[in-house]
Amino acid sequence: MNLKGRNKVDPSFNMSSMTDIVFLLLIFFMLTSTLVTVSAIDVLLPKAGGKTENQTSVAVSVTSDSFFYIDKTKVSSKNLEREILAKVGVDKKKTIVIRGDQDVPYKNVMKIIDIANKNKLKMILAVKGQ
Repeated sequence: MNLKGRNKVDPSFNMSSMTDIVFLLLIFFMLTSTLVTVSAIDVLLPKAGGKTENQTSVAVSVTSDSFFYIDKTKVSSKNLEREILAKVGVDKKKTIVIRGDQDVPYKNVMKIIDIANKNKLKMILAVKGQ
């Protein structure tokens, strides 16, 4: 008499489909991470835990010498609000990325934040990751 069960479960697991998905995700993230660029001058940012980046953004930088830059273009403090509004546009969908040097006086960063709040603009404070 043959009493072997007919429904035996195969204990092996085929990992080929899982590795395909992992490689596709790896390729996707490698390609998209190389497309992210910020058009701003190089300043030494303070450190913080989070990181945020937005493609439709305007970078407003403040150097340690208290010079203001909008996307690598030097702007006087008197014309700062007018230039920010010109860069953001009428629809105000662009986000302001505030890039203040770690040694910049607090009042200079607050000037940019006040301009953004007064005009109801979205803003992000850029920091260096840990």
